[in-house]
Amino acid sequence: MKKLRLEQQNKYLSLKNISKYLFLLLLFACENDIQTINLLTTIDSLPVESAKHIELIYSDSGKVQAILESPLMNRYLKKEPYWEFPDGLKIVFYDSIMSVKSQLTANYGISYENRKILEAKNDVVVINNEKNERLNTEHLIWDQKKGIIYSDVFVKITTEDETLYGEGLESDEKFDSYTIKNPTGEFKIKQDEE
Repeated sequence: MKKLRLEQQNKYLSLKNISKYLFLLLLFACENDIQTINLLTTIDSLPVESAKHIELIYSDSGKVQAILESPLMNRYLKKEPYWEFPDGLKIVFYDSIMSVKSQLTANYGISYENRKILEAKNDVVVINNEKNERLNTEHLIWDQKKGIIYSDVFVKITTEDETLYGEGLESDEKFDSYTIKNPTGEFKIKQDEE
C-alpha cells in the first residue's frame, strides 16, 4: 500500500514540475521576447530528416523510371509532408531498357509526398538526349501521377535548327512531345505535299 502511495506522489510531483515549467514557458512566451518567439518558430520549422548526397529511385512494376540525385535533402512532416532540395537536384529519366531519355536539373526543388508533385525552380534545364533538344525556364512542375511536366512562366526551347520561346509549356515527363503556350520565335512549318 505504501508503494502505491509513493508512486502516486512521484506522479503528482512530476506533474507539478511539468506545470511549473509550462507556466514559465508561457510567461516568457507571453512577453514579446523576439528571441523566444524565434526559437519556438525555428524548432517548428526544422526538418525531421536530413540527408547528404542522396539518390532516390522512382520505379513502376519493378522498372526504374527515373533517378533523382541531390547534395542535400530535408524532409518535413507538416500538414502536407514534403522533401526539400535546397542545394539543387538532378533527375534522369529512363526508357524500358534503362537508356537515358532525358534529364532535368535545377538549383532548388521541393517534392510534395501526398500529391506526387515535384517543383523545380531557379535555372531549370531539361534535355532530351535522343532529340538533342533543350528547355530552359525558371519554374517547372513534374506531376508524377500524370507523367507530365509543365510550366506557366517563360520558356525557351533550343532544337538543332531553331529556338522557340513561349509563356509556358506542357510535355510528357521525358520531354519527348510538348506543346508551347503562346509561342514566339522563328520556326519551320511543314507544308502538306499534294
